[in-house]
Amino acid sequence: MPRPLVAVLVAALVLVLELPGAHGFQIEEATVASIQLGFNNGSLTSMELVRFYLDRISRLNPLLHAVIEVNPDALRQAARADAERCSGRRRRAIGALHGVPVLLKDNIATRDALNTTAGSFAMLGSVVRRDAGVVRRLRRAGAVVLGKANMDEWANFRSFSGGGWSARGGKGRNPYVLSATPCGSSTGSAIAASASMAAVTLGTETDGSILCPASLNSVVGIKPTVGLTSRAGVIPITPRQDTIGPICRTVADAVHVLDAIVGYDALDAIATMQASKYIPRGGYMQFLKKDGLRGKRIGVPNGFFNFPNGTAQQMVYERHLSTMRKQGAIVIENLDIENLSVLLDFQNNGQLIALPAEFKLSLNSYLSNLLYSPVRSLAEIIAFNNAHPVEENMKENGQTIFLVAENTTGIGALEREAISQLNKLSANGLKKLMREHELDAIATPNNAASSVLAIDGLPAITVPAGYGKLGVPFGLCFSGLRGYEPRLIEMAYAFEHVTMARKMPTFLP
Repeated sequence: MPRPLVAVLVAALVLVLELPGAHGFQIEEATVASIQLGFNNGSLTSMELVRFYLDRISRLNPLLHAVIEVNPDALRQAARADAERCSGRRRRAIGALHGVPVLLKDNIATRDALNTTAGSFAMLGSVVRRDAGVVRRLRRAGAVVLGKANMDEWANFRSFSGGGWSARGGKGRNPYVLSATPCGSSTGSAIAASASMAAVTLGTETDGSILCPASLNSVVGIKPTVGLTSRAGVIPITPRQDTIGPICRTVADAVHVLDAIVGYDALDAIATMQASKYIPRGGYMQFLKKDGLRGKRIGVPNGFFNFPNGTAQQMVYERHLSTMRKQGAIVIENLDIENLSVLLDFQNNGQLIALPAEFKLSLNSYLSNLLYSPVRSLAEIIAFNNAHPVEENMKENGQTIFLVAENTTGIGALEREAISQLNKLSANGLKKLMREHELDAIATPNNAASSVLAIDGLPAITVPAGYGKLGVPFGLCFSGLRGYEPRLIEMAYAFEHVTMARKMPTFLP
């Protein structure tokens, strides 16, 4: 085993044992509930917790490349949270995330010393007008912004490569099997959550960017209904599909974060107003039910569980379907989503026409609203990439879609027709299937159904399901129609508790 890897593993083992100065508080795999218990009984402070995560990042990040930047103000925020807790000044307002360190994906804007660059050198030094909508909500909840997570959003989008590269942050690595893909693009958020480099994290998804890295790094990812969480202040791809959601080690932790970030935002008014009707009175924590599978109708569509007989994935998924039935779920297999092959065909289903035009419009709008930026348009980003091919890792990433997007001229007749086609495909596909069979959810592996969900902004939750022959994680995804978060949470929480599939990272080569 290479000496640097041995050193990192030894350091990780030392960190597992105990948080120094926190009276024996066990931090490895610590949940939001256990952190708050530590705060309340005096065995832990927010400052001690932040120091632990900062130390863990310094030790593990050279190996995992999960964090692109730490917040120089994190300790001051933690000290303020500790002072508020001790003084009782915010006793009534203190909630589950008060004093808890949160790591944000690097496309989520913060009005502080941190950069917001989407992993690109082109936007290094840009200055936003205000925190992103979800960050404002986190700050009101008393959370500590720990830093920014590595990502490869633009690398994926501009080249279809999906390789896990970030120009600024390097190549993220799966904490279970270092040579395995961590998937994109919320890679840093998923890696950091999995390796206990942050208490909880936020990711974003356009198509699979939460569900894929969460699944392949053995953590929980919630992709909310589009509009349930504000996209204001988040570097965009398309408002038709973009959504922000939590990536955490447990369903309960993810739901704590979801409760904190949902709601109306005047800066993303149309989408958040439409989706606000889905937010349940009393929040989402009430749906953490250990019997949440009982009576649920779960469809298993054809075309996704294509694992050869005898593989770990095939055997584990079969066992999980049986377990869900034993827990009282009605599992209906061999269902067909109409026109599934077309839905999954990015090149020909209309996405390749609609998405580049939407991207150019929304990105140029974001850039024009910055107080300062080295680049002010997609055209200037393309020029920057051409001028800095090494820094922006152009050999690996290219910028094919950037060039396609720059050649668009807005949402015209062709784009409207493409969007209409996508809406019809969705209406006659998954939405029709779920209504005809009165399904509460469909179950699919990892992010296999993410493109089907993305087209109509549908929600999903992925939960750790098992590990392959070489130790690479995989997940089970529950997804449904808009606003189905409560029933998805019930199913995901019950599944998590009955299977207990998640294991701590192994850091295998």
